[in-house]
Amino acid sequence: MTTADPLQPFLDDQGVVVLDGGLATELESRGADLRDELWSARLLIEDPQAVRQLHLDYFRAGADVAISASYQASFEGFARRGLSRDQSEMLMQRSVRLAQEARDQFWDERAYVDSEADRIRPLVAASVGSYGAHLADGSEYRGAYGLSDEELREWHRPRLEALIAAEPDLLACETVPCMQEGRVLVELLTEYRDTSAWLSFSCRDGSNVSSGEPFNACVAVASSAPNVVAVGLNCTAPRFARQLLLSANESTCKPLVCYPNSGEEWDASSRAWVSGREENQFLALAASWKTAGALLVGGCCRTSPDDIRSLRSRLLRHSTHMTAGR
Repeated sequence: MTTADPLQPFLDDQGVVVLDGGLATELESRGADLRDELWSARLLIEDPQAVRQLHLDYFRAGADVAISASYQASFEGFARRGLSRDQSEMLMQRSVRLAQEARDQFWDERAYVDSEADRIRPLVAASVGSYGAHLADGSEYRGAYGLSDEELREWHRPRLEALIAAEPDLLACETVPCMQEGRVLVELLTEYRDTSAWLSFSCRDGSNVSSGEPFNACVAVASSAPNVVAVGLNCTAPRFARQLLLSANESTCKPLVCYPNSGEEWDASSRAWVSGREENQFLALAASWKTAGALLVGGCCRTSPDDIRSLRSRLLRHSTHMTAGR
């Protein structure tokens, strides 16, 4: 039997859950040097307070959920830095605790801010990045791993256990590029039935995940675990989000999660962001994601606390209008 869905109080009260925005890309904009295969996980070693401060800034901007800086953290990646298994596990758990500390500080502060009086105590989601993320070569946007289900399962299992031990409110299994990895994660999650999770795929167009497999079929697989409380997409071009969400509605009755990138595009060969056709359209498209069924909405790469502040204002205003129209 699973525990209660931690998202439900937010849905009951405000009709939507506001997620945070980009972590690594925002840290880079603040001066962090993340030219490293560990990406944001590098700062868990070198500057954890920068990570904590960014989580706090997202809570202050209106995020109901902070996603930990464990996306690219792995035992293999830390081992290449000369860290032991125990040290690596400690860093993964630190990623969750930094977000928890920021949440607790925000919660103490909000008692003195009238505009925050009605907020529900925010959540912390531990980021479970795809296998491709630790390769640091853009594989999370391809999904052709060449691994068996068992190999993939045994790679994910110890990291899941390390993150769960830090007691996050839920897991964010994110940027999943293929059916195989979605299926493996669902199988693993059934072993941890007391832990809620969402599962979100990276998509290459309006119909298919990054591997080329149908998104709605992947959604159906992800929805099969009883403790998967939401399913959807992230780190995907904003222009594809509405069409993807509409197709997801045909495959699941669970809440949909949607946190696309800003509209800029990642060039894995040069390891740089380049201007995309939708840059600066992120906020303009957000209401359409809610209309298409997204109940968890936030931003991924190249979005900021300012974007989340504006997003919260638009989404909650939109939810109020929808309620008034019934």
